[in-house]
Amino acid sequence: MAFPSARSLASLSLLVSFLLSCDAFVTVTPSLRVATLSTPSQLASSAADDESNSFIDTVTQRFQLFQKSKEDGYDFKQSTAIAIAGEYDYAEIQNKIEEAVKSAPCVMFTWEASPACKKAIKYLDIAGASYKIVRLDDPWSEGNPIRAELGKKVGRSSVPSIFMGGEYVGGFDGGVGDDSPGILEMAFKGTLREKLQEVGAL
Repeated sequence: MAFPSARSLASLSLLVSFLLSCDAFVTVTPSLRVATLSTPSQLASSAADDESNSFIDTVTQRFQLFQKSKEDGYDFKQSTAIAIAGEYDYAEIQNKIEEAVKSAPCVMFTWEASPACKKAIKYLDIAGASYKIVRLDDPWSEGNPIRAELGKKVGRSSVPSIFMGGEYVGGFDGGVGDDSPGILEMAFKGTLREKLQEVGAL
């Protein structure tokens, strides 16, 4: 039997820590976190189903997703996003993303507590932009699959993920290339207001 590498164990530890801290994956009692229900759908199901999947089964499944993602060529961060998201309907999530991206001239996928998201909101407000926020943390159970698919779509799983006129422009201070450097670099280059005007967000 092959033993997992140190990096694999570190990844598993990170995943378990996240799952234990996230209310979407555990049942909380006043005095103790009890990890008995392991997926969002189980949280909504009847108590009779709570023995069907244990927390260990969930962690094992998520770790397998992580390993498969790494084998498929995704980097550590994207593989972690995929593992945290768990099993979901890929086509349904991709459709949700497309609908959201087309729903306003400027759309930003965010986490409320993210410092980068707060900065992006602040600077778009300074620019006088109108934008739509799609929160990925309310609830996590719906946002995690969207984040995983966004990462596959644009090549970056970080938030915020900002679209203007249906095109990915990056996050706050980074992106994936010259066409999507993030809004901070766009502001320094003088192209942010230009792009916002072009798509009708000013």
